[in-house]
Amino acid sequence: MSTLLVKNASVIVTMDGNDRELTGAAIFCRDGKIEQIGPLSELPQEADEVLDLQDHIVLPGLVNTHHHFYQTLTRALPGAQNANLFNWLTTLYPIWARMNPEDIHISAQTALAELALSGCTTASDHLYLFPNGSKLDDEIEGAATTGMRLHASRGSMSLGQSQGGLPPDSVVDSEESILKDSERLIQRYHDPSFGSKLQIVLAPCSPFSVTTQLMRDSAVMARKYHVHLHTHLAETEDEDDFCLEKFGLKPVAYMQSVDWIGDDVWFAHSVWVNDDEMDLYAHYGCGVAHCPSSNMRLASGIAPVMNMLSRGIKLGLGVDGSASNDGSHMLNEVRQAMLLARLNSGVKGASRSAPDAPPLMTARQALSIATRGGASVLGRSDIGSLEVGKCADFFAIDLNKLDYAGAQQDPVAAVVFCAPLKADWTVVGGDVIVREGQFTKFDIQAHVRKHNAAAKRLMQV
Repeated sequence: MSTLLVKNASVIVTMDGNDRELTGAAIFCRDGKIEQIGPLSELPQEADEVLDLQDHIVLPGLVNTHHHFYQTLTRALPGAQNANLFNWLTTLYPIWARMNPEDIHISAQTALAELALSGCTTASDHLYLFPNGSKLDDEIEGAATTGMRLHASRGSMSLGQSQGGLPPDSVVDSEESILKDSERLIQRYHDPSFGSKLQIVLAPCSPFSVTTQLMRDSAVMARKYHVHLHTHLAETEDEDDFCLEKFGLKPVAYMQSVDWIGDDVWFAHSVWVNDDEMDLYAHYGCGVAHCPSSNMRLASGIAPVMNMLSRGIKLGLGVDGSASNDGSHMLNEVRQAMLLARLNSGVKGASRSAPDAPPLMTARQALSIATRGGASVLGRSDIGSLEVGKCADFFAIDLNKLDYAGAQQDPVAAVVFCAPLKADWTVVGGDVIVREGQFTKFDIQAHVRKHNAAAKRLMQV
């Protein structure tokens, strides 16, 4: 078994149940798990690898709860830059229909390397279209080269344009093939064990891209195999009208009608939810992936995250797809979440000095959402905080940088308030995948050239 010692950090932010922030402390890990955390003098002084992180802040690895890796191939496209969600989708679907298995593989590597460089150690991806022979296996194989933990969602779309759906018929599947492939993937890949680096999720794309029967059948299969369920929900205001017209129910009520309410379910966005719907989430343990940058980019609205937190709703962060963000920087998403929640606290014109003024999201709350919050959303008790017995997943940033000059009084808050930086170190299960700011698993420059060639090919009609 291998051992790892992390010592001399300025502060270790545990995000444990007591929110301890430790100075003069160290972490000793064995075989990818935290064995001891506390004063350096009380820990072993030698290990197979010793990281001397003097002047660094160490935090739990960030957990990304919603992404679309494949969209790294279509960032900032002119035709989709200034569109709302539905027009954005109709612009991009024909381009995505040209993707092949290698594109899925390459884009997964790109997104995960980006995430690792921003302090993320676990990511959930939602892949819901499989053109030209593509499979979720292509993403899984790409992810395996990065060292990251992956929750791979077997997304699906069964309603093409000929059946009243948004996507081209070329990127939808039959429901029979969707369910058959979902079962194959669970049986082949899903690993529920401690420290798992790969879990499968069942994830029909949205209420307007699959049938009611597929939603129900997916829920039945997920419960049979004890895997989680995920979909987009209540992202835009006009989704209410769509669901009322098509199902006679609002989005959350529709989810309840198809047995998609429970502690094994989490929804991306949930921007347009009311008090009763949030109470339902809280009562049944539904999780939410909050995607602030994407919601701003597509002008979808501001999710009521402070109301969710006050109700005890499981809340995590997601960078969302790289065609609606257009990046995979988790630490930046933490900052965006804090700032957008603060903006939302004043939209009703209340004076900030009034005694009943709504609370502002703090930097530490935002970090908590991105760590233990995300772990809870994904149903993981082995990640999300730095505690004895949990996975050795963490990242570190050197505080001696121009960006943090003058922020010595509170380096934990500075990580969120100041300009978001790249991680200097990222460790997943004791494996150093970012070392002194450099991704260690493959040559980034060579990969970028390969990725750009794939993106260029997609643009050629």
